[in-house]
Amino acid sequence: MITPAGTLYTSPVAPRTETARVSIAKIAASAALLASLAACSLADDYLRPATAIPEGWRNSVAAASEWPSSEWWHRFGSSRLDRMMTDAERANFDLAAAIARVRQADAQLRIAGATLLPSLGASGGGTRTVSPWGDSTKPSWTSAGMATAKSANYANSFNLGLAASYEIDFWGKNRSARDAAAAVAIQSRYDSRTVQLGVQTGLSTTYFDLVGQSERLTVARESVANAESVLAAIRDRVEAGTATALDQAQQESVVAAQRATIPPLEQQIRQDSNALAVLTAKSPEDFTVEPEKLADIALPVIRPGLPSSLLARRPDVNSAEQQLIAANANIGAARAALYPDLSLTTNGGVESIALATLFQPSGLFASVGASLTQVIFDNGRLEGQVEFAHARYDELVEDYKKAVLSAFSDVENALVAVQKTGELEAAQRLNVATSRAAFDIAEARLAAGIVDITTVLNTQRTLFSAEDQLVQARLLHLQAVVGLYRAMGGGWDQPVAAGS
Repeated sequence: MITPAGTLYTSPVAPRTETARVSIAKIAASAALLASLAACSLADDYLRPATAIPEGWRNSVAAASEWPSSEWWHRFGSSRLDRMMTDAERANFDLAAAIARVRQADAQLRIAGATLLPSLGASGGGTRTVSPWGDSTKPSWTSAGMATAKSANYANSFNLGLAASYEIDFWGKNRSARDAAAAVAIQSRYDSRTVQLGVQTGLSTTYFDLVGQSERLTVARESVANAESVLAAIRDRVEAGTATALDQAQQESVVAAQRATIPPLEQQIRQDSNALAVLTAKSPEDFTVEPEKLADIALPVIRPGLPSSLLARRPDVNSAEQQLIAANANIGAARAALYPDLSLTTNGGVESIALATLFQPSGLFASVGASLTQVIFDNGRLEGQVEFAHARYDELVEDYKKAVLSAFSDVENALVAVQKTGELEAAQRLNVATSRAAFDIAEARLAAGIVDITTVLNTQRTLFSAEDQLVQARLLHLQAVVGLYRAMGGGWDQPVAAGS
């Protein structure tokens, strides 16, 4: 029988009668029945939003398909890049912070899941009460008019107890909150892999830029030396009367322009080096890397798989979907908050006025209670939470659709970038070849006395310019390949689960 206070059974002593045992059995059966009824949920079944998936890549010309391996950067054949990547995987600050966020999400999942199970607490204590006037509230008086106190009385009390409580998740509110936390924990792992992919591609792109700028610096210095040689030849001609001051001034302007290209390249090299130091968790003063030649870095041939497989490989798309799953669970929790909360509590233990009799049967006590709570009027707060949860879900649906579309667009952009930068590199190679042929012809004619040194130096300057453009074209090609690796989601396609 439920009393107005919600108490199902209370006894100051141990229940030793058959009736008491039957009552406890009924209480346990009722609790088990209520717990089994807690299987319902007000959350909708999650359905992935429908998105258009292309049948193939418009800019892909390869017939076969091949997704990147987990350590895709090895295909560039750069031992320096491999070493830096190992350092970054071990010590990068962004990766460490991402791992910490995963741990935070796991802790939140554990907190959310705790509400689905009963809680148990223990207590114990002792009190000693002193009554200084004994059984009387007034002192006694002697014949001399002096007050004398009676002997004081002492009362002791000792107790040990256990208290358990359990909220019956009849409407699935706590379970929905747990499901939302689980989705957030999985999302944190996808976000961590997004950070990891960003670090990997950022390090590759930065290192390739360092290599490219170093080669451009070499070409620029050779070009300055060539321009200075031309200037020296013109000055000799001015002294001989075969050239004018205008010729000299024009060449001095060329020398100054060539020299002006050097400081920006040196600045970019230093900044790339500092960026690589941060990515590998080292101070700029302690970081050194000797760049190799661009020609020594291999250009992998990438054959992207089917577009339908991309969504399972892109961590940002999977992260967006986990946000949707969490938002869907939050709708269920918000709906459940509109309905009553039912909680069970139980207490039991021993209590006695003496430690010696604390564990005697007469000192046992137990109680079981239930409470039902229902919000009657809250100015629309709970209804507002439901509306907010629905609006949040609708927002994340649009974010997910955008993430999917952006993923396909990223791959298409990366494919066309790889294709066009490859064509640019091929064109620049042809430009270097023709410029070198012109320079060889000029050198041969100089040896035969047909042309002067100025013609040779000018063809050499043209060759230097073509070589600089080739360096830039190959650098763009390499960075486009890295961009394609990133657009394809890097080198993993493993399923992710909370706690993994």
